Amino acid sequence: MTIEISPLTKKDIPCAVEIVQKAFEDDPYFLWIFDAKKFSKERNAASISARCLWGINNGLFYIAKEAPTTNGDVGTLTGRLKDTASRIVGVAMWLPPHPPSEAESWYSYFQSWILSFRQLVVNTSFRGRGGLNIKRYRIWKDSQTAVQKEICTDPRGYYFCNVIAVADDARGKGIGRKLVQVVTDKADQDGMKCYLESSKKVPNLEIYGRMGFEFVKGMECYDGDDVCKVSDYSRQYLVLSYSCVTLDVGEPLCIMTLKTETPRLPLQRAQFGGCLRTDRTNSDLALLYGSRTNEQH
Repeated sequence: MTIEISPLTKKDIPCAVEIVQKAFEDDPYFLWIFDAKKFSKERNAASISARCLWGINNGLFYIAKEAPTTNGDVGTLTGRLKDTASRIVGVAMWLPPHPPSEAESWYSYFQSWILSFRQLVVNTSFRGRGGLNIKRYRIWKDSQTAVQKEICTDPRGYYFCNVIAVADDARGKGIGRKLVQVVTDKADQDGMKCYLESSKKVPNLEIYGRMGFEFVKGMECYDGDDVCKVSDYSRQYLVLSYSCVTLDVGEPLCIMTLKTETPRLPLQRAQFGGCLRTDRTNSDLALLYGSRTNEQH
């Protein structure tokens, strides 16, 4: 099978939404932030679709397509597949870096307004937020903001992978890695940092650990007796930082990164678990921020 990574288009949105919903249906954060009795899958799909429409012009939203190869080889293409039998097997939603000190452009402001309006239409159409626990959402965002203020150190901003989702029957083929590398390679060229979140401890933390990710910091979100403790792992390869999040009860939020002391100098590189890894000279903190697809409100 051939795997192609290409930008998301409007016609891809229904399949992309289905993959994201399936991947997040047992997500610890998802289960904590939504009331299962009131959850509306249709409303959630409409919300994610609105996010995808925004991402086509404002984010770095990619899909992975799988199709039979003509020569029996397995390869990766960067152009669009013409095979009509190709199917979407993975989705990545990246956000480009934005320096916190710079004001939002009028274009960006207008696009954000359009997204907010679409979300308002979704909420109105479905007569509510589809079971989203507003109290817990605000607890999460307040804690997240506090973490930002403490560990945001790069004035240039970060590439942020908001979501990565791979179809169940397509896992184990390196699709997730390709959806990460399509942007991290660009980040390396630009001399920028980037990071990724993940809400599951197993198997994600082991996978990220093989890429060189380590613990940085913990964060806890309390709602009465219920506590949402998040584990966050991050890595910075030259210009790459990477984080993942898991909200299993009894486990802290952790954020960690690895940073090269002299990013512009050549580094010792080694293939490790199928992913590029560098020698580490010192550590630095990475930023955890931004909205998640299933946080739309």
